[in-house]
Amino acid sequence: MQLRKTALTLALASALFAADATVEKAKKQIAAKQYDEAITALEGAYKSNPKSAEVKKTLSEAYLAKGDSMMYDNSLPPRQKYPGALRAYRQVLQYDKENKKAQEGINTIEGIYKSMGRPVPQ
Repeated sequence: MQLRKTALTLALASALFAADATVEKAKKQIAAKQYDEAITALEGAYKSNPKSAEVKKTLSEAYLAKGDSMMYDNSLPPRQKYPGALRAYRQVLQYDKENKKAQEGINTIEGIYKSMGRPVPQ
């Protein structure tokens, strides 16, 4: 029984250490504007440890940064930036339901589509 408990503790500690390393690497990737790479790594860590608050928080930060980078990229045409930013902002809310900035981004983009009389992308 004690051996099983020790093994479980070691497995949990190993998973937490791996998640911490992934989070640290992802934060550096976000700072370097490598959003897709950070998101891919973090989603893998999230699947391994869905209860990790740090992974969820960093995932929401990565999606928010991706959404903002698309939304405010003047080199992207509206038909590219708005649907992409909208998807990213919606993903933020998957991990952080209370994120006001993502909700504001969604409201802004949906308002743009409605003002043009166009359907809002899903």
